[in-house]
Amino acid sequence: MDQMKSRVFLVGCPRSGTTLLQSLLAAHPQIASVPETHFFKHLSFKSKFWNETLGRLEFISRRGRGRLKSLLRNIGQENRKQYLPRFGLFNLQYVRAFTQILDDFTKEQGKSIWIEKTPGHLRYIDYITKVIPDAKFIHIIRQGEDVVASLYEATNQYPEQWGRALDIDECITSWNSSIQISQRYSHQPNHILVVYENLVNNPQAILEKLCDFLGVEFDQSMMQNRKSAAKSIVLDSEPWKSTVYQSISKDNSNKFFKLFDDGEREYIRSRLLEIHHS
Repeated sequence: MDQMKSRVFLVGCPRSGTTLLQSLLAAHPQIASVPETHFFKHLSFKSKFWNETLGRLEFISRRGRGRLKSLLRNIGQENRKQYLPRFGLFNLQYVRAFTQILDDFTKEQGKSIWIEKTPGHLRYIDYITKVIPDAKFIHIIRQGEDVVASLYEATNQYPEQWGRALDIDECITSWNSSIQISQRYSHQPNHILVVYENLVNNPQAILEKLCDFLGVEFDQSMMQNRKSAAKSIVLDSEPWKSTVYQSISKDNSNKFFKLFDDGEREYIRSRLLEIHHS
């Protein structure tokens, strides 16, 4: 297969159902997917000084190089060193390598679409569009109360894997800012917005709409093979994603009431933005 039909990024606030949707899409016979890469976030330098000097010139950071190696390792191709730019100094060289790795990984399976799901890539849409002009974006949004509860629980239960535990205010800010970004792009070409609650209530209808967006026919294997597809996209180091292997349900909405008392719930509700979507 010579031509890639679509290069797709699945984005949204963490804990919004991105892994569930990724598993459903990855079960399609024409769609390949990989574990989260966090690639574009790590193109920048950690140090503000180096980011404002070398980063402005688009020099690649050591973290960016490392993420490319992690991608190869996670798809079982760590020996394919030829993908790594030999004298790579600039971001664009590594973006081209990143794209080539995913293109080849997809074509080798006889597929024509790849989906990369890192929720935080939501904040790099403009840059991704600049360096991968034909990229498509699927945004998923979920009720704020449920996301705040799930994000708070996951980061406090697994602070090392998440970098640190988030407090309630940080979870609220994360959801609010993510919603604002997604709503800003919702009517732009190559962008589509999925409401998590609609996906859970009527998965086939939403998947049919997404298949139309991606230019492929809906396939029943998306519903039937979701759990086996999840095994190739969820890492052992991501235990908070284990619910992806359960039946699709809205049970997690109870987490908001289990984790927070009356005062906290009232506070969270007062701080969350309204969702405007069509």
